[in-house]
Amino acid sequence: MIKTLIFDFGDVFINLDKQGALENALKLFELSTFEDDMIAINMQYEMGKISMREFIDFYISKFPNLNTSQVVDAWNFILRDFPEYRLDFIKDLSQKGNFKLMLLSNTNEMHIDCIKATDMAFYKAFKDCFDKFYLSHEIHLRKPNSDIFEFVLQSNDLNPSECLFIDDTLENTETAESMGIHVWNIDETKEDVVNLFEIKKDLF
Repeated sequence: MIKTLIFDFGDVFINLDKQGALENALKLFELSTFEDDMIAINMQYEMGKISMREFIDFYISKFPNLNTSQVVDAWNFILRDFPEYRLDFIKDLSQKGNFKLMLLSNTNEMHIDCIKATDMAFYKAFKDCFDKFYLSHEIHLRKPNSDIFEFVLQSNDLNPSECLFIDDTLENTETAESMGIHVWNIDETKEDVVNLFEIKKDLF
């Protein structure tokens, strides 16, 4: 019996343009692929191990022709719309109170600041729906590492067999599944989180 629903954020609730953001950044940096030091610094920032200023300064130092605004715009390019019907879905779940609701997202400070700046009331309404709201930069852990799932399970005294984790990234759901958590590796191109109880009806 599922008692806890653990949701990812990007491409589950808020739409992302991952490919567009990648192409935009590579064009800006005049590169064909992200270099190892860039991948490493991105992960450090996502886990809150370096500050926003340190993150931006890294890119300005590496690409002296760029300024702060260009780096910020490139980093936030990935963020797209957050359909209100998805907010209504999670609000309804929260009001019914049939499940413990958690958010578990690889999300950095700059993206959250951008989302808040777009519509703070909308963001607050969304956050208030959850019993726990875990962002990677705040807890210094990230998916798909198993320690982030161990943290959530242990901190909330959860039985993995009573949890369903919804995420669009296969690596993330594979780790969760290996730990005994039920998963839905959602395909954001043809599935929608609001259809959860129809698509995963075998679990409810």
